[in-house]
Amino acid sequence: MNNARLYQVLKGPVFSEKSQLLGDSLGVQVFKVDTNATKREIKKAVELMFEGVEVTKVNTLNVKGKTKRFGRTIGRRNDYKKAYVTLKAGQDVQMADAGEEVADTAATTTSDAANNE
Repeated sequence: MNNARLYQVLKGPVFSEKSQLLGDSLGVQVFKVDTNATKREIKKAVELMFEGVEVTKVNTLNVKGKTKRFGRTIGRRNDYKKAYVTLKAGQDVQMADAGEEVADTAATTTSDAANNE
C-alpha cells in the first residue's frame, strides 16, 4: 500500500450522537471511508493521518442510501461505507476544527476594533 492510496481511504469523520457516545465511553472513532477500502488500509490510514495513535480493531459496515421524495420526484441518497475504529486505551484523535480558528480570529478583530475607537 502506498501513501497516496492511504490518504484517499478516509473521507471524513461521522458526527452523530451515537459516534460521540462511543468516542467518550469506549474510545471508538467513526469515519466515512472509501467503499473499496479494506480493514488493513483503514488501520494504516488512521495511524498515518493521526500520529501517535495505535489502532486495536476496525469494524466496517456498508450503509445503503435512502430513497427520498422531493414533491413528485423520487431521489436516492448515495451508499457509503462506515468504519468504527477502536483505539488503544487512553488515546484519542484530534480533529482540526476550522470553526474554532475562525471564532478566535473574529474575537480578536472585534476586540482590536473596540480598542481602537
